[in-house]
This record gives sequence, structure tokens and C-alpha cells, in this order.
Amino acid sequence: MFELTHPLFLLGLIVLPVLVWYFYRSLVDFARWQQIFSLLCRALIVILLVLALSGLTLLQPTHQQFVVFALDESLSVGDEGEQRVREYLDRALPAAGEHRVAFLSFAAQPGQVRTQREQAVKIEEKERQGTDIAAALEVASAAIPPSYVPHIVLLSDGNQTKGDALKASLRGGVPISTVPLSTRSDPEVQVSSVHVPAQVREGEPFYVEVVIDSNHDDQGTIEVFRGDHKVVSDQKKIKKGENRFRFRQSLTNERLARFSVRIDGFSDRLQDNNVASGLVFSSGKPHVLLIESDPKLGKPLAWALEQEGILVDVRPPSGMPDSLADLQNYELLMLSNVPATSLSQRQMEVVRKYVQELGGGFIMLGGDQSFGLGGYYRTMIEDILPVRSDFEKEKEKPSLAMVLVIDKSGSMGGEKIELAKKAAAGAVELLGPKDKIGVIAFEGETYWVCDVQPASNKNSVIDKISSIEAGGGTVMAPAMEAAYEALQNTTAKLKHVIILTDGISVPGDFEGIAQNMAQAKITVTTVGVGEDADKKLLEEIARIGNGRYYYTDDPSSVPQIFAKETVTASKSAINEQPFTPQVIRPTQVLSGIDLANAPFLLGYVTTRPKPTCEFILATEKGDPLLAWWRHGLGMSAAFTSDAKSRWAAEWLSWPGYGKFWAQLVRNTMRKSEAKGVVVQVEQKERKATVTLDAVNAAGKYLNQVDTELTVIDPQLGDRKLAMSQTAPGRYVAEFDTPQSGAYHLEMSQKQQGQTLSQQSRGLVVGYDDEFRLRPTNEDLLQAIARVSGGTYNPGPETVFADLGRTAPRTTPLWAYLVVAAALLFLADVALRRIDLALLLERMGLRKNRLARISLDHEVVWR
Repeated sequence: MFELTHPLFLLGLIVLPVLVWYFYRSLVDFARWQQIFSLLCRALIVILLVLALSGLTLLQPTHQQFVVFALDESLSVGDEGEQRVREYLDRALPAAGEHRVAFLSFAAQPGQVRTQREQAVKIEEKERQGTDIAAALEVASAAIPPSYVPHIVLLSDGNQTKGDALKASLRGGVPISTVPLSTRSDPEVQVSSVHVPAQVREGEPFYVEVVIDSNHDDQGTIEVFRGDHKVVSDQKKIKKGENRFRFRQSLTNERLARFSVRIDGFSDRLQDNNVASGLVFSSGKPHVLLIESDPKLGKPLAWALEQEGILVDVRPPSGMPDSLADLQNYELLMLSNVPATSLSQRQMEVVRKYVQELGGGFIMLGGDQSFGLGGYYRTMIEDILPVRSDFEKEKEKPSLAMVLVIDKSGSMGGEKIELAKKAAAGAVELLGPKDKIGVIAFEGETYWVCDVQPASNKNSVIDKISSIEAGGGTVMAPAMEAAYEALQNTTAKLKHVIILTDGISVPGDFEGIAQNMAQAKITVTTVGVGEDADKKLLEEIARIGNGRYYYTDDPSSVPQIFAKETVTASKSAINEQPFTPQVIRPTQVLSGIDLANAPFLLGYVTTRPKPTCEFILATEKGDPLLAWWRHGLGMSAAFTSDAKSRWAAEWLSWPGYGKFWAQLVRNTMRKSEAKGVVVQVEQKERKATVTLDAVNAAGKYLNQVDTELTVIDPQLGDRKLAMSQTAPGRYVAEFDTPQSGAYHLEMSQKQQGQTLSQQSRGLVVGYDDEFRLRPTNEDLLQAIARVSGGTYNPGPETVFADLGRTAPRTTPLWAYLVVAAALLFLADVALRRIDLALLLERMGLRKNRLARISLDHEVVWR
């Protein structure tokens, strides 16, 4: 049987009529029969070459198999299962004969297909924490050459943790024989699940139900934690199989509580499955988290809010939450005089997600470490604020001349130098037109990136900064000297130097140069990045130079440090002249508050309102004092003065102080109206289902309402899902939960643009299913064998038995065709160059002549 792999090349046969036409028009005077033979040669050459180009292939059926053994090496396969794999292969391989064999080890991911058993790559321990049978089947199917009868032998316990093996077996079209392996038989105890109600009322008792599974009778300790606090520790006996225990709990002054259950003291091999958790939301008094640079100064505000029925927790910046689970305990977050340099990038991201995606409230208060003075320019926190940290510098404010001294040595390569350039560009953007800026880069040599010049040339300066590239050693003293000399020759009221380095410089007179700067009224700030920075030297330079010293091991915080330093050095962001608040936009939030007779505020931080914010109160100079806006699902507000004894000293004794802050907090904080709304969250096999039932005030179902679910995963990734209505008043959404950890959910319902309800929930996804106690999934293995045409649990001696199928063994014929065409070409050349008729005639004459000569010789002899 033959086939053509490129049949379109058969169009080349249209050359044959041309050859016939040429034959009849030929002027060659060779014999007719020779011309016909030449035509046939040329036609055969064309046919052979066309068939070669068309991919003429000889097909021969074969029963030879290519068998791939897919070996499950995941953690769920026990020692007995591994022993059975070895024994099975030892008995099966001798019967392979002419059949070809390959091996594929797999767990969470498939390995590489190997043709030798001893070459099969063992799966690394961290990759054994999962089972993807579907991926293994796809890789095994792709590895089988098409000229063999395909066959896959799957040796597994069938407990897949991702993928759909049944669909993969249907798609592959390859017979799959399945061999069941036993799961772990060594002593094992696991916390299978923790069941808690999704929401309770404050003080309401409820039960934490714990499900523990074991493959043997045992005794040990069950511990229940609420957050970090242990609330239960009981000795319990368990039996083989499922065991359930209930522990009574209640919540007070907590909006979100995570209950974790741990077991200890049991005869157990795997520790990963000894912990499970659940989240409980409670309703009660609103709760506010106040982060204050000096917690003692935050007590008056906390006391005033508590008098208005609002609970307040006061923490220092070190207590800033770095997880949504912590921040979700509060309806509102307040930052009072906390610099951006005290917050990590993750903490800022948590705040942004809390406001934008989970509907939380956020208020920033003023101070000498807030807004621009705190380095918030171009940060995620500034994105959610209704005001900007940069502003138009007033004409009467003193001019600033600043030189940035940036280490560009080889150790600053990669992310460090890019963030340094970003920080320098941000600092330039914060300067006013009367200010001046210069940039020096140093390594083994000192380079002026741009000479000291007016900051009005911002674009030119920023372009030059972007050209800095890392490379070389670290020699800092000449760069400091150059900055000092340049500022000495520059006219400005304020002069400042910022030095950034990540290493140890060669020796130099650093203290002497800093002392000269101090005497010339030039302040010096130093920034050390990474563990190799010379912290003592940098701190000493900043002390002598009357500046500030910063150290960070996170290069991403450098832009905030530069922004903070630039605004601080300009001494233009603080206005400490007494003023009375001016109402720009009347609002119900300020109803009952006599601001016209309010005491003076003694200072504020200069900012500028964003175009779409609600500008409520202003200073007497027209700068923002109070502004707010809606950001995503939440609200944020900015109060550019403070609420403590520095600028609000006279407000502390004002009767309207507590009411003002309570009404502002209630307007900004998260609204969680739960009347008529019931939410259920279920999670099973890495898939969560959220069900929301809603009725209106009259008890009627809320139908055809826009219901949206926002999901934030443990890595702070977010996605929005439309919840579909499945029944009167019921809305449902499903989503995958591939990561372990806490998932935070926010549900909002809107009708005609108006928000009807907003609810927060959460769930905790525990350890991977690979660690669960499960028997061999024989049903799945049988189904795979059945739908693919394979055999369930075949004997090792029968693996290579005839499957009753053949595969086409292909032999390409193009090489033979080309050789034949070449030989015919030589014959055709001979037919076109040699007159065979004449040759034959001459050969005939020669024969006759020889015959006559022979006759004459015979006569003479006689």
C-alpha cells in the first residue's frame, strides 16, 4: 500500500504534455524509434521526480508496540506500592521481545521520557507533593512514534490532585492499561477539616467542629488556636476512620477570627496534614486600627472614638498588618504620622487591596512624617488617597539646591541601579522651578551625570539620569568632594546632599568632607542599601552633616526614601501658621458640628487635591484640609492636619472633637449591612462555591440584581466574578483555589448604580490533597482503562500481548526514485547525443567487411 504525503506536487505532471509537444516539434533527425525511447525516458524521469516530491511512501502494517510505563512517584504511593512497581517491571520487561519500551516518572509534574529503566529520572521530594495523571498521559502519548502500535501502562494509586485524567485518556486515543498501587500503610493521622460558621454575632456561642481521620487507633493532643492564642488543648482518643470533636467558642471585639487546629503526640509520619483552619466573621461594634508613630499621642483620639461607640486599637508602625487576615478585623485603618519608609511594599499592597477590593476604609492624618514628608509620592498608598503629595511651591518658600550622589559600582547592577534611577527621577519631579538639582554617579571614578542646574529642566535631567549604568569599584570620597564644591558655588537658601551606596568605599576623608559641608550649611543625608553597606560610616556622615541616615535591605523602598528626603529638605511642605478650617463643600457628615467656632489648628501638610475627590475643608490659604473619595469598593480620606497635641492641641478640649472624628470615621469605614443577606462558602477538591441569598426589607426576594464577587488569593492576586442567579434571591459563583492559605471574599450587590449590600467572607485552603489519607482510587483507574480501550490490572506477562491493532510502518521511497531518475537521465543523454541507428548500421557494415576478409583468407589458404 502506498500513500502520498505531499499530493499537491502531482501538479508537476502537467510537464508531460509539454514533452509530447516538444517531441512532435523536434528537428532531430535520429530514427523515430530512438526519439520515442528518449521521450519515454524523459516522461519517466518527470514522473519519478514528481512522485519523489509528492512523498511517495510504502505503507506496511506492523504489530510492533511502543509501550510507555507511566510510574506514579507521588507521596501518596506507599512503600508497598513502590515495591510492586519494581516487581511488576522485573516480570514484564523480559517479555518485551521486539517491542520498544520507555519509562516516564511523574508526580505533581511529569518527568522526561527515558528509553532505559535505569535512566528514568527520580522525582524530587518537593515535586512529589501532588499527582497530575492527566499531564503524564499527555506526555506519554506524545512520546510514542507514529510507526508503532501505541500502549501506555499506568502504575498509580489513582489519587489525582489536579488535572482530569479521564478527559486526557479520551483525548489521547491511546490504549491505557492501569495497574493499581497501594497507598501509604504506615501510621498516619490527619486533621481532615475544620468546620466553623461563616458569620456569628458578637458574643454568640458557636462550635468549632474538628474532623480527624486515622488509619489506626491512637491517642494524642488536639489544640485549637484563635489567631495566635491557644484556646483549647485536650487529650483525645481516636479510632481508625473518621473522628469528630466539637469545641465551644465565642468572639468579642473581633471582626474576623482564624481558628486553627493542630494535633500532637499521635503516631504519625507526615506533619504537613496535622493542621487545618477556618475563618469566622462576627458582627458588632465598628472596629478601627490606628497606626501612630508615637502610640501615647494617639490615646486622645482613641478615647474620643470609643466614647462614640467605636472600638480602637492603637499600634506603633511595627504593628502594621502585613496580611489581609489581620486587617480584615477592622472597618477602617488610620495612619497618623507614619512614614512610607516604615512600611514594606507588601504592607502597602495589603492596604490597597483592603480598600480597593475588600471595601475597607482608610484615613491618613498629617504630621511631619505624612504625605510628601513621609515619602508617599508615587506609592500605592498615594494611589488610594484623594490628594497628591506633590504641590506647587510657594514663591516665598526658600529655594533648595540639591545634589544626588549615586553609587553605580558593579554591585549596584540589576534591580538596585534601576530603582536608584527611579528614585532620583522622582526626587527631581518633586522640586520647584526655583530649586536646583545636580546628579553625580561614582564607581572607581566620579562622573557628573548633570551639572547643578535649575530644576525647571526636569525632562532633560531625568533623561540623563536614565543613562546611568552600573560597573566598576566604589570610591566615594571624590564624589562627596565634588558635590561640596558644586554647592559652595551655588546660590540657594537651602543646600542638601543625598548619598546612596550599597558597599564599602576605599578609604577617604569622609568625616572631614562632611564637616566642611556642615560648616557651609550644607546638610547631608545617607542611604545604605543591603548588608554590605558601611552602616557605621554612613551614619557618622549623616550625623556630622546634620542630615538623616537610612538603611534598608529592600531596594524597592529607595524611591520612598528619596521622595521623603526631597520634600523634607525643601522645608516647604509644612505650614505651621494657626488657621481655622474653611468649609468648601457642605455635607451631612459635618452636620451638628460648629466648625465656624472651632479652635485654631496650628499646622498642616501641603498637598494638592485630585480632580475627582470631594474637597470638604480647606485651610485659609486654600490648601486641602479634608478630602475624601471612593476608591474601588472602599473609601479613603485625607486630613492634612493632625488629631493630637502638636497641631490639634486646642481641638483636644473642643466639645466637637469626638463628634467630628466619629462622623468622619463612620462615613469612611466599611459598610457591612447584613440584614436580609445570608452567605455560605463551601470548599471541596480545590474548588470553592459561594452562595448568597438576599431578600429586601419587605421579605421579598432580591432578583435581577448585579452581584459581584471579588476574590483575593494568598499571594494578593485578585479577580472579579459575576455571581449568576440560580433561584429566586440566590446568587452563586465558583472559583478554583489552587494555592494553600487564606482567601478573602467581598460580595457587593448593586441595582441601578446604587449599592444595596456589601459583605465580607473568607475561607482557608489547607494542605495539598496529596497529604490526605485516601484509598486507591480503583474507580478512576478502571474508567481510564475502559474508555481508552486498555486493560485494568493486566498481568505483567500479558503487557506485550497482541492488542489486535496494527500501525502503518512507513518507508519513504524518494531516495530510490531519485536514483532511478538519475540513471534514466544518463540513458536519456545517450539517446539525445548518439545516433543509434547509424551506429548500428556501421556496426553491421563492419561485420560484413570482416566476413569478406575472412572468406578471402580462406580462399588463399586453399
